Amino acid sequence: MTQPSQFSIETVAPKIRKVTFTNPPVNVVGADTVAQLSDVVDELSRDEQVQVVVFDSGTPEYFFNHADLAQVAELLAQTGPDATPLFVDLSIRLSQAPFVSIAAIRGRTRGGGDEITLAFDLRYASREQAIFCQPEVSIGLVPGGGGSDRLARLLGRDRALEAILTSQDYDADRAEQYGWVTRAVADADLDDLITGVATRIASFDKAAVLAAKAQINRSTLPPAADLRASWAQFAESVTRPGFQTRVPLIGKLIAEFGPDEVERNLAHYAGLANQQA
Repeated sequence: MTQPSQFSIETVAPKIRKVTFTNPPVNVVGADTVAQLSDVVDELSRDEQVQVVVFDSGTPEYFFNHADLAQVAELLAQTGPDATPLFVDLSIRLSQAPFVSIAAIRGRTRGGGDEITLAFDLRYASREQAIFCQPEVSIGLVPGGGGSDRLARLLGRDRALEAILTSQDYDADRAEQYGWVTRAVADADLDDLITGVATRIASFDKAAVLAAKAQINRSTLPPAADLRASWAQFAESVTRPGFQTRVPLIGKLIAEFGPDEVERNLAHYAGLANQQA
């Protein structure tokens, strides 16, 4: 059976598209999400008219959320060209896409979802609504989709270590201060800011835009080999006792406090699970 699409594509202007991700209730990223988004990137990359793509969410309180733990096996089994893990292939193609990608971030952006978000070219965050976290270490895993590779380049070694090793939630102001996002603005101003940036970039010569992006990519993107190595480490960590012990503890907290409460405050409840491990 064909999976319902989690992504819609809207033509905002002749050279601008908007892609909305909707996977209620909390926009988890599953193998189905990765496959569908990969197809979306392929489709937009083939359209020579497309110059700027804005990515947003249709699920209140959540942007691109963490990986769906129920689909970890499927995520690990997905491969792209040359047996590259599909998640890694997707993040590489997003960063190197023949268009400028802009994230309009409202809501929680964690784990695998944050790793997808880090692959976008520009990230603008709602000061009131955006939250960022790489929670893997708190549940006995390591980041696998490039979170540590990209954050180290954006934040610097010490701040990347803080973000990864504490697995804490970061609000938009702290994320802006650290360099996790391009800019944090008042929620009421977010759409106008992004529209202005997208319209301005779309008015420029596409060849010049993409050549400048390629120059910056050469200086800033992690090597594909590093991304594949991180994924391999993530896959290995799934089998370790640390992860296997903490998953049922998170499940108990969900049963006690409810899925909505635990999902909204995941960093807090992951900490509680570790106290019981």
